[in-house]
Amino acid sequence: MNTWPVTIRFQDLSELDTVAASLLKLGENVSVWLFDGPMGVGKTTLIKKLCELLGVQSIVQSPTFSIVNEYITKDRKVIYHFDFYRIRSEVEALDIGIEEYFDSGGFCFVEWPEKIESLWPYPHLLIKLSSEETGERILEINEVKS
Repeated sequence: MNTWPVTIRFQDLSELDTVAASLLKLGENVSVWLFDGPMGVGKTTLIKKLCELLGVQSIVQSPTFSIVNEYITKDRKVIYHFDFYRIRSEVEALDIGIEEYFDSGGFCFVEWPEKIESLWPYPHLLIKLSSEETGERILEINEVKS
């Protein structure tokens, strides 16, 4: 059993495999993951690595303009990747059927979740990303159950 929050620090992208594997172990029973952090902190890069470890074979890229990308893993599981940076209101998220995606049971990786805060399901994994001037990345992970 985990004691929340969990903090992971890493300095170099060469550590990303280990970081992503640790995250998958921490959040294996939670389907909705919210990635919070400033522009350029590495949200999309981390999601790409998570998708790679989960067996996605297609190109993983930020769905900035499409809002949601759907990826299929080698074992035919579906992963949804959201980027809410460009939406103007939570109504837009409701219009694309966000609740159905969240209820699907597939992993839902959400960038810019603060744009849809009142729609966050429970439980979810909240991953706050930040960086130090030294280039070190810090992930603070918390499972939020209610």
